[in-house]
Amino acid sequence: MVLPGVIYLIINNYIPMLGIVIAFKDVNFAQGILGSDWVGLKNFEYLFKTEDAFIITRNTILYNIVFIALNLVVAVALAVLLNELKNKFLLRFYQSAILLPHLMSSVIIGYLVYSLLSMETGLMNNTILPLFGLEGVMWYSDPKYWPFILTFVKVWSTAGYLCIVYFAAVVGIDQEYYEAATLDGANKIQQILKITIPAITPVIIVMTLLQIGRIFHSDFGLFYQVPLDSGVLMPTTNVIDTYVYRALLKSGDIGMASAAGVYQSIVGFIIIMIANYAVKRINPDNSLF
Repeated sequence: MVLPGVIYLIINNYIPMLGIVIAFKDVNFAQGILGSDWVGLKNFEYLFKTEDAFIITRNTILYNIVFIALNLVVAVALAVLLNELKNKFLLRFYQSAILLPHLMSSVIIGYLVYSLLSMETGLMNNTILPLFGLEGVMWYSDPKYWPFILTFVKVWSTAGYLCIVYFAAVVGIDQEYYEAATLDGANKIQQILKITIPAITPVIIVMTLLQIGRIFHSDFGLFYQVPLDSGVLMPTTNVIDTYVYRALLKSGDIGMASAAGVYQSIVGFIIIMIANYAVKRINPDNSLF
């Protein structure tokens, strides 16, 4: 029964890893990948020698740290609230509503954000800000607002998926624990802190470790499509993935783009190993391996 899944995993995940050789070659399609000249680590140089190296690395890491923390808090809170709903119709409705943003294309999300922030027709400038006597803001020309905008959009679009995962874990908790806590006089907050959170901690750790493993990757659609590729906003919206994409458009050098992917994967692997080791030292039962 496992064989079809194993075959798919090998074909889809492991065989393509042979393409890692592209990161160390000056790819020439006339010569083929294997026949192209070997350049060693030269393809990695552009990531570190560029003047934007610090900015794109800083943005990638800091955004992901904030995303991981906020998604965890929001998703767990939503899962706990959903667990308190007893009406099955409302429960299914809220589950669908929460998950819907995660299923949307980044293009659709980008235009939804534009409909809110457009200077001429946006809801913020034409309806919400005037209610408070404030003037319209040139959202797509001022970088200082975008760390908050991108964080809000990311949490809105991602927390729903994590919420469903945590909700499944919450539903699996034995109700006898809550009944015993109620008899002992524990209120809802105490039950959540003393029963719910500890019971789903293993799931929280696994999901967090998986996100930490991709801390050097970023949501390309979020950072490229939502700001509409505005050059003015690059100090706060440019990350490794968008930088590599723009460099690839200009130079067409597939080797450099592959080198960036290898760099992200290696660093992500090292970070997740360190994080898993730290978890294992604290509580071996909650580590990934």
